[in-house]
Amino acid sequence: MSEEPDFSVGLSEQEAKARLAITGPNVLATVATVSPWTIALRQFTSILIVILLIAAAVAAFMGETVDAIAIAAIVTLNGVLGFVQEWRAERTLDALRSLLSERATVVRDGKTREIDMREIVPGDLVIIKAGERVPADLCLTIAVALRCDESILTGESASVVKEPGDEITGTAYMGTSAVEGHGRGTVTATGMDTAFGDIAAMAGSIERQPTHLQRKLARLGMALGLVALALGVAVVALGVLNGRPVAEMAMTGLSLAVAIVPEGLPAVVTVTLALGARAMVERKALSRRLQATETLGAASVICTDKTGTLTENRMSVTRIWTMTGEVVVDGKGYAPEGSFTYDGQADRGVVMRSVEALLLAARTCNHARIENHCGNWESIGAPTEAALVVAAMKAEVEQAGPVIREIPFSSERKRMTVLTTGETGLDAFAKGAPERILERCGSIAGEDCAIPLDDVRRQEVECAYEALAERGYRVLAVAERRAIDPGALDEEIEHDLTLLGLVGIIDPPRAEVKMAMEKAREAGIAVVMITGDAPVTALAIARMLGIPACGFVTGDELERMDDATLSIRLAQGVIFARTTPRHKMRIVDILQRQGRIVAMTGDGVNDAPALKKADIGIAMGIRGTDVAKDASDIVLLDDNFASIVAAVEEGRRQYANIRKFIRYLLSSNAGEVVAISANIVIGGPLVFLPIQILWMNLVTDGVTALTLGLEKSEPATMKGAPRDDDESVIGKRGLAVIMAFALYTGSATLFIFYQTLEH
Repeated sequence: MSEEPDFSVGLSEQEAKARLAITGPNVLATVATVSPWTIALRQFTSILIVILLIAAAVAAFMGETVDAIAIAAIVTLNGVLGFVQEWRAERTLDALRSLLSERATVVRDGKTREIDMREIVPGDLVIIKAGERVPADLCLTIAVALRCDESILTGESASVVKEPGDEITGTAYMGTSAVEGHGRGTVTATGMDTAFGDIAAMAGSIERQPTHLQRKLARLGMALGLVALALGVAVVALGVLNGRPVAEMAMTGLSLAVAIVPEGLPAVVTVTLALGARAMVERKALSRRLQATETLGAASVICTDKTGTLTENRMSVTRIWTMTGEVVVDGKGYAPEGSFTYDGQADRGVVMRSVEALLLAARTCNHARIENHCGNWESIGAPTEAALVVAAMKAEVEQAGPVIREIPFSSERKRMTVLTTGETGLDAFAKGAPERILERCGSIAGEDCAIPLDDVRRQEVECAYEALAERGYRVLAVAERRAIDPGALDEEIEHDLTLLGLVGIIDPPRAEVKMAMEKAREAGIAVVMITGDAPVTALAIARMLGIPACGFVTGDELERMDDATLSIRLAQGVIFARTTPRHKMRIVDILQRQGRIVAMTGDGVNDAPALKKADIGIAMGIRGTDVAKDASDIVLLDDNFASIVAAVEEGRRQYANIRKFIRYLLSSNAGEVVAISANIVIGGPLVFLPIQILWMNLVTDGVTALTLGLEKSEPATMKGAPRDDDESVIGKRGLAVIMAFALYTGSATLFIFYQTLEH
């Protein structure tokens, strides 16, 4: 790689091909389709299925072909049902995969051209524009008013200003989006070598653990297997010692083994889960694994991201403060529909004139635009600027006029100013951080005219600013200056401005989330917010949604905190802000060590490791990245947090019904064991043949058990605390019922058998 790119001509095609051969395509290795063979083999890994396969092999070895075929048919049916559901889920997931743009603009051999994103190599010169995704990690060489949305990577809702030469802001990261301006940069890393790829690799290194139900059924299967083996061996040995034929006792032992194992259980569980998964798809939740929804039903804590999960991921102006009064702005998303509410003492007309003057300045000093595509309003540009445009459109305020000059925003200035042609010269409109605008203001807009911005009024503005910031708003100040000399310098233009007011912008909570939080609380499920956003903003959103939080812990504080202290803070109820993917994984790990069943929601690449680490990972289907979906167990097709609560209720229903039919099946099977065992002790003939037991277990018991699996939820399903992870699927009370029913049915069976035998 001797050739280095010239900033004007880029790489040559020959050098690009040579580098591509060394680095490989610009793709993420972890985002891969699950093969059908993997899904098929997954259906035959449970203990119960293994026991049935062993039983089928023994039956075939003994020449009982019909029995062997019957057991094999059960196992095959179970596998087919599970495969169809999971394969359908994977195909649906494939349709959702749209992580990165397919094309990218590069400069090669001095010519600008579009290429397949996979062909980008280190050293390529890439051009990015507003509305495009960054195709690889770039060291920026040019950035003109460039801002990038990095929430997909960091969880931070506010866009980031990019400036060449800076160690942090001079890098544009793969998978993020340019929301404003344009720029170009040299590719420093592609594929798995990017920051995006590092997180994907972290998620890929985590092994997927068995689900809650799989662990329960594995323990049950192991117990039944040991009982079947011990009892079978004991009965065969006892019969042989009493002089019975070995072949007869072998058949008796096989009958006992078949009687103990509920052959219909795997199929009934699979059918129940498959029907439940289908019901959840209708409620906009896609289960990638059959046991996923049932596991969510056992969740005792939900760790949730904020941006895009609890909130709309759309910045909105909801508060406007002026010297004449403060108004509340309602409406949803980018649709220019909403009203302005004012309940103060001043005349509403006076207040609205002040608000309209502020919005005129904010819309003029702006690069964003709002477009209507077939009834769907979309924004182009920075989210905060789009929010200002929408607020102006709601008030039917147009731009003051064409912008003829601009003093651009920078991280040092933290303000932006534009000039338009006024009646007596140039008019300047500025917006930016309140402290940077205030330092340039000499007056403030009053009812009819500008009044001096003395210390008292300046303090009033600062108090209004702090009040908005404490409630989680991103606050911008807006100012103007009229009749400026066309020859004025930039420093002169941004001098003696008139403050028009403050704008409170926030990524609002999703409307349905607060009710979902209340239902989760009634169900005894704790909610922990873990976000990469600012602490004050996160705490404000938590309070809006009713998430109990006594404070917040930042990522830096978390780094210095030991596990014992972190456990205490989790018990106290805090939110976590400015976190990294490793912080999220650590929090999940601590909760799991406390014996909690953890569900984790998220949509960004930064959420993927924790999604996979958690007992149940829930990804957003619309906004979620492929990496997040690939790491999840459930995908929300509508990105609706309320669908999680519906899935919890469905999971609890499934577990309650599975528990019912397991008790029912074991009660019936235990009766068969009592009848066979007691008959051996008293020296009677074989009561049941293996094929007869199979018939009873499948046809009579299986069909009845399936109806139990279809029962609706109990009224109090979501009123109690989550079940204990150590709780047996049978339970002490269930075991007592099973034993009592076994003695009754076993005794009744022997009575009827001998009564019939005598005749």
